[in-house]
Amino acid sequence: MSKWIVMLAALIMVGCQPLSNMRPDDWLTAVGYASISEQVGKNEEEQQVRAMRASKIDAYRELAEQVYGMRVSGRADLKNQRLGTERTSGAVDGVIRGAEVVRSYKVGDSYVTELRLDIQKMEKLREYGEVQQVPDKRQQTLF
Repeated sequence: MSKWIVMLAALIMVGCQPLSNMRPDDWLTAVGYASISEQVGKNEEEQQVRAMRASKIDAYRELAEQVYGMRVSGRADLKNQRLGTERTSGAVDGVIRGAEVVRSYKVGDSYVTELRLDIQKMEKLREYGEVQQVPDKRQQTLF
């Protein structure tokens, strides 16, 4: 019986270790996906280019979620002591610097982008300058 308690205690202690001590490297990875056929475009090539860009943005979103976490909001409405509408939403916000595209490729109707981020490199880049806020309003770019 005491053998099981020792094993359980060891397992709990390992499970409670900070991620920085358990991780042998300082790399984060993320994968982004986008459907090609769901993209707006004049032809398949344009749809594929848009899917490439969308999958890259999705991968960056996943990296931001890993670095900064996700803000989750929930709301439940009561009317006459009856549960009404329930809503849950999530949001990610952050600036990722120094990420590298590992691979970008097509799989069936989807485009996949794999990114990796060296945490130490990101911290060094952060020291070089203030993080600029991403503007809320879209600005028109003329090419």
